[in-house]
Amino acid sequence: MGTLTLTKNQARNFLLFKQGLIGDYQFQGKPGVCDFVRRAGCIQYDPIDICGKNAELVLQSRVLGFTKDMLDQLLYQDRKLIDYFDKNMSIFSVDDWKYFSRFRDHFQRRGQSFDKVNSVADEVKRIIAERKFACSQDLHFKETVDWSWSPTTLSRAALETLYFRGELIIHHKKGAVKYYALAGDFLGASILSAPDPHASDEDFTKWQVLRRIGSVGLLWNKPSPAWLGVNGLKGGFRSAIFSTLLAENKMIECAVDGIADKLYLRREDEPVLQAVLSTPSFKKRLEFIAPLDNLMWDRELIRKVFDFDYKWEIYTPSEQRKYGYYVLPVLFGSQFVGRIEFVVDKKAKQLHVQNFWKEDAAEVDREFDEAFNTHLRQFAHFNHCMV
Repeated sequence: MGTLTLTKNQARNFLLFKQGLIGDYQFQGKPGVCDFVRRAGCIQYDPIDICGKNAELVLQSRVLGFTKDMLDQLLYQDRKLIDYFDKNMSIFSVDDWKYFSRFRDHFQRRGQSFDKVNSVADEVKRIIAERKFACSQDLHFKETVDWSWSPTTLSRAALETLYFRGELIIHHKKGAVKYYALAGDFLGASILSAPDPHASDEDFTKWQVLRRIGSVGLLWNKPSPAWLGVNGLKGGFRSAIFSTLLAENKMIECAVDGIADKLYLRREDEPVLQAVLSTPSFKKRLEFIAPLDNLMWDRELIRKVFDFDYKWEIYTPSEQRKYGYYVLPVLFGSQFVGRIEFVVDKKAKQLHVQNFWKEDAAEVDREFDEAFNTHLRQFAHFNHCMV
């Protein structure tokens, strides 16, 4: 099959339908959370909570009836989801644990403060076995050691290293504090003993590339934040991976009107594309989109396909920000119509709209106003607030 030609509107609708962001809700309740995570591969975790953490915001825009408790239950009670590395720190189905054995093996062989961590590793596991779970404050290894961003205690370094190795998992969280447990106490033997499905590093990289394309819907063969965590995916090697996947008929090449670079979708998503191409129009929904939403992983792609230029300004000095600290894109139908900044007053249980910036080309009419006000009330409820 040769290159498939799409209009920009068709590309938009495919991305949004694949993401569950247009038309009727495709996902509902706790089963819907698991269904979407399986479709997306992973959702990115970020601990910052202004109006919901990133993973919660991703799910509230797609899963009808989603509450924050659902994600916590699926992670730390039902154990159907797990937090670990994929695209940076992510949440994915526990059934995918076997695919990341190479990550865990890497940390078995190396890491910061490696010898010091190894000297206390057995003791840490012994303590956790007695207590069932522990955080760094529960351990007595207070020596300062080198660590990722800055020096930290050996207790924290040991817990995190054993977590990276897959010997520990997160038992639960209290705010930003992580409590760790032995993986063997909570993950079944069939999960822990499952063999690595990939025969080689190249096979693993091919799987990662397809997974990331599926996480977004469409991606291109060029540098992209969407490839974060896929080691060595640069220049010639990336092109070789793309060529191999095309030759194996696992990808489809697309030309989108007005976009010079070719875009690619997974062959297994072809039925989704055909469903979109055969649907004359979709029911409009209004959604507030997370800053690190799967759809937004490549903001240059969003600029090209949706004519929407978004920058997450959380790390931009305040005097240089064009909009605000934590601003969410506003999607209405197949267009980004603006961006919004919320402030949650947790004490008063009030959700405040700090600002709303309308895109110049956006059509804002009575239909938009009704959808906006309805969704604003739903978003306040999601944050346990009134508006």
